[in-house]
Amino acid sequence: MTDEANPQLEPQPEATTEGAPVDVEALQAEVAKARDDMLRALADAENTRRRAERQAAEARVYAIDRFAADLLPIADTLHRALQTAPRDSADDAIANLITGLELTERVLVEAFARHGLKRVGARGEPFDPKFHQAVAQAPGDQPAGSVQEVMQHGYVLGDRTLRAAMVLVSAGPPATAAVHNVDIKV
Repeated sequence: MTDEANPQLEPQPEATTEGAPVDVEALQAEVAKARDDMLRALADAENTRRRAERQAAEARVYAIDRFAADLLPIADTLHRALQTAPRDSADDAIANLITGLELTERVLVEAFARHGLKRVGARGEPFDPKFHQAVAQAPGDQPAGSVQEVMQHGYVLGDRTLRAAMVLVSAGPPATAAVHNVDIKV
């Protein structure tokens, strides 16, 4: 073997501390800064991972919000058709049509529920401004502050209100005026 094929490393002269004094405090500060930078980078990576997970979960839950909003007028039209349909018709064809409309509405509401879209705004529930839009307030048979009548159902997707229910809020039972018999003699 030749020296060219297997070169020997020449011993390096050892660094002496006599020429340049080692600043221990500066080195410790540099290590502390590097450690702080590393911890910040790890925290930033963890925050990015959590944010991505949260956004992915929200995307899964709220992916259908535009499609669902487009279907809400169809559900409203079915509901209004059922409200105005003659229930006392003797004609079998009309009775079958009404039954078909009821089944269609029920299947649509069930499909909404399977995908996380929930109908809100039932008569008698307490008024909640997150889910209800008060159209008017009037005395009625429901307790004060509860839904007396639903003008248009609202829908909630996950924890977001897709459309608030338009409701008539009850002011409570009508106040009975005290009748005083006043006899006025002139």
